[in-house]
Amino acid sequence: MSTERPHSVSVAGVVIDTRGRALLIQRRDNGKWEPPGGVLEREEIIPEALQREVLEETGIKIALPATLTGVYKNMTGLIVSLVFRCEAADGTPTTGDETRALRWATREEVSELADEAYAIRVLDAMDAASPPAIRAHDGVKLV
Repeated sequence: MSTERPHSVSVAGVVIDTRGRALLIQRRDNGKWEPPGGVLEREEIIPEALQREVLEETGIKIALPATLTGVYKNMTGLIVSLVFRCEAADGTPTTGDETRALRWATREEVSELADEAYAIRVLDAMDAASPPAIRAHDGVKLV
């Protein structure tokens, strides 16, 4: 039996506006720019977790179903992330306990603001990758 810790599963929602820009959050804990998201809770199903995380971090309620655009594995953090392209259903972007700032970003701005491992998630969602992208990274760079 392995003594390694198990993987965790997270979700992230890339909310796209009518101008084709993606909503990024700047995290309070590390100042990094990323799509909103987080780890699934034990009893939570994936769509509920996605809706909860986006709402908590942005103030926006997303429409379901959302489109899966990528599966990403953080090789060092042992996190598998499911990333979805989302559409806002209600709400106004607002900061919260986990969010220092929010910003609607173009493709170029996404690449400038976010680390490669997170920028690619947003860019795949902006492209509505089909079939979904499957990628691995070390927490910062793709591997």
